[in-house]
Amino acid sequence: MSKTMSATDARIHFGELMRHVTEHQEPVFVERAGKPQVVVISVAKYEQLTTQNNRPDWQETIYRVLALGQKIHEHAGDEPLTPPEEIIRQMREERSDHLQSLLP
Repeated sequence: MSKTMSATDARIHFGELMRHVTEHQEPVFVERAGKPQVVVISVAKYEQLTTQNNRPDWQETIYRVLALGQKIHEHAGDEPLTPPEEIIRQMREERSDHLQSLLP
């Protein structure tokens, strides 16, 4: 659960605030006039967030899809890939067989 404190309390107890954030690895929201204004996070969390955002999400997704495609082609070699419809049909048959085996 995230902690919340006023800007005045954060200023007065800044050392305790820093210790809490680093020891508990949880953010602390600092409010002014009852509205959140900033979030205090540890350096480790900040670095984690900034390294995740070096590349936009869509670029990361494309990169992963291309890498997966490369792995599939390396594994399959010159052998043609099984059509998706066939894989779905096989999975449905396996599921039906499994469900039938559960019936008394």
